[in-house]
Amino acid sequence: MKRNKIYPLLVLLIGAAFIIYEKYSENKATNTYDPNVEIHGTKKQTTDSSPKTLTNEFYLPSSTTGQIVHHEGYSLSYNEAFEQAEWVAYELKKNQVVYTDFKRPYFEQDEAVTTESAHWRNYKKSGYDRGHLCPAADRKYTKAAFTETFLTSNISPQKHDFNAGIWNRLEQKVRYWAKKYDGVYVVTGGILENNLKTIGSEAVAVPNYFYKILLDNSGGSTKIIAFLVPHKDSDKPLYEFVVSVDELEKRTGIDFFPELEDTKENKLEAMTTYKQWSFRD
Repeated sequence: MKRNKIYPLLVLLIGAAFIIYEKYSENKATNTYDPNVEIHGTKKQTTDSSPKTLTNEFYLPSSTTGQIVHHEGYSLSYNEAFEQAEWVAYELKKNQVVYTDFKRPYFEQDEAVTTESAHWRNYKKSGYDRGHLCPAADRKYTKAAFTETFLTSNISPQKHDFNAGIWNRLEQKVRYWAKKYDGVYVVTGGILENNLKTIGSEAVAVPNYFYKILLDNSGGSTKIIAFLVPHKDSDKPLYEFVVSVDELEKRTGIDFFPELEDTKENKLEAMTTYKQWSFRD
């Protein structure tokens, strides 16, 4: 009689142990980053010190805040005081310039930013676009890469005519060069300085200027070009916005290519000639 009672009890205990094991395994898997899994949001993204496969560690800029975040398709340095990234860096390869028609997701806060990235509601009825720093159009090669560009750590307040005008022209030109030169390395952001206008309850700063730096090391040589664009639309040709990287470093306090050999870095960062960059067009 006692045996008949013991057997069902053993079955129940074994079943309970199996359920607990399955839950543990599921939780462990959830906390493991898999770059091949398409995700929505940031819970599976990483904040470790190693850039992901699409970010060239050698070319990462310095950070004035010490808060560098690596996502699968780009890296960024978040500046909490201005509630946005001081720079976003990524490599755009020729085969990544595709035109897949993914549905636009909602903007989400970046859970990888330890100080919390600004909420998207700061932009609501502000009169400013949620301007991408790493453009969604540069990350259409997978749905996951496209989706993560809609994290609020990757946006900055931009006037609509600027976002859809001169800035969009420059972004399109970057994709053109990425295809022509078999890939370019991009660093971009707003000039974050004191006394900027702010929007929303979190006081998200509105930059007066945006910059974009491109590096091309194809063909056995390295070239750099930098643009500094006032935050307003313009019909001027892009070459009129070319500046030296040295000037941007003075404006931002960022060392954009700290790993380059000093002599080479000094020469490249002083370049201000559009022709030296685009002579192969």
